[in-house]
Amino acid sequence: MSYNQSFTALLVEDSMSLGALYTEYLRVEGACVTHVNHGEDALTELSQWQPDLLVLDIKLPDMSGMDILLKVQTSYPEITVIMITAHGTIDLAVESMKSGAFDFLLKPFDAKRLSITVRNALKQRQLVNLVAKYEQSLPKANYMGFIGESLSMQTVYKTIDCVTSSKASVFIVGESGTGKEVCAHAIHHAGNRRNNAFVALNCASIPKDLIESEIFGHTKGAFTGAIANREGAANRADNGTLFLDEICEMDLELQSKLLRFIQTGIFQKVGGVKEEKVDVRFVSATNKDPWNEVKKGRFREDLFYRLHVIPIELPALRMRGKDILLLATKLLKEYNAEEGKGFKTFSADTKKILQNYGWPGNVRQLQNVIRQVVVLNSSDVVEVSMLPPQLTSTSSTTLVQPLIGVQTENKACLMPPISSSAAEGTDVKRCTAESSGNQSLDNEQIIPLWLSEKQTIEAAIKQCDGNVPKAAALLDISASTIYRKRQSWEELQNVISEN
Repeated sequence: MSYNQSFTALLVEDSMSLGALYTEYLRVEGACVTHVNHGEDALTELSQWQPDLLVLDIKLPDMSGMDILLKVQTSYPEITVIMITAHGTIDLAVESMKSGAFDFLLKPFDAKRLSITVRNALKQRQLVNLVAKYEQSLPKANYMGFIGESLSMQTVYKTIDCVTSSKASVFIVGESGTGKEVCAHAIHHAGNRRNNAFVALNCASIPKDLIESEIFGHTKGAFTGAIANREGAANRADNGTLFLDEICEMDLELQSKLLRFIQTGIFQKVGGVKEEKVDVRFVSATNKDPWNEVKKGRFREDLFYRLHVIPIELPALRMRGKDILLLATKLLKEYNAEEGKGFKTFSADTKKILQNYGWPGNVRQLQNVIRQVVVLNSSDVVEVSMLPPQLTSTSSTTLVQPLIGVQTENKACLMPPISSSAAEGTDVKRCTAESSGNQSLDNEQIIPLWLSEKQTIEAAIKQCDGNVPKAAALLDISASTIYRKRQSWEELQNVISEN
């Protein structure tokens, strides 16, 4: 009776007669079998495709099967391996199992013995795959250098998982300090190019006259100061990843040369006449709106479409909710160890400030703040007094503050949110003056709290071009809160209309 699921198998057995016999055994179990006689042939096959099951003889004409097993565990750990030999010892069996083999069979063996081993191996493989799939579906708090379990970051992680095995160009967009280079590293190290070079170039930090040489290299005498031939990033990233950070800062003339390179993989060194060809995976990033740069004529449209194949948008830290405290805690632990300090946690008030601050510098700013606290203080709890002034001043909470009510002598003046820079401006002064200077406000001047809140939220949504999640982040509430409030406003309006 055959196994009810087809699978692929690579049989490495130097005996032609035994190879034919074991091939038939495996086919009865539902396998599509490829049989080779030598170790080098096996390694060649593995470099071209990876089977579900590898049945591997230990004693081969050109090498030991144990060497192949070690190679498989290093380069193809997902392959299930069954070792076979006619010269078995207990020590050899133990060694092969420790090296990663699923089982060890002593020749000669019959079809039933192989069948039981194969079925057990495939069941374990199926179970491992199910567990891996389940784990991938769970929220990740740590992922390839990122810290965060917010929904926005889970979306980023999922996208990276989807693109790692592809050669498609990735375009990362996000504010400064959101982790664009961390994202580029994650794409490279999670993919099949991880063992080759990752080369990063910041297009904004390299002078215009030198960036072409940085990318493509130059020949001796190509320009003043070119005293020798030099390899560029294109050569260094061959079979790897080339990360072009701040791509929108690149000069338009060079953009046309980059476009040809992306299309063909062919380039010429500065001052050279010989064409060279490389295999490079492109990852680009910018803190600007790339399409807006295209419309303004600062970024080539054809280059945009070549690079903007898989877009990844990194959320600002202020939009990541509880991730702020996750990051702060992780950074506190790291800097504690580096500086030899004894901080253990944050006070409740400190947590509140960290959570509500707007973080214009994003994760990079948070890193600097925590580092500063650890270096300049010694305690077991991070108190508010240890935070930098820009976090604790009255004008440094969030970019759009919650509804503010100013009360004077029991008279409330309700007004919409104001920007932090205007917190002490004329609107507050006027409202306070009206409340204190006019002891008897007309009823018409006072509007219901729900209506004032409604006007505030609708104004924020309009300011964000209808983007409710973005408006919610700026208002320091959740998007679901806005949707619930909208429903309650409709119900209230209906009641008012009926009455």
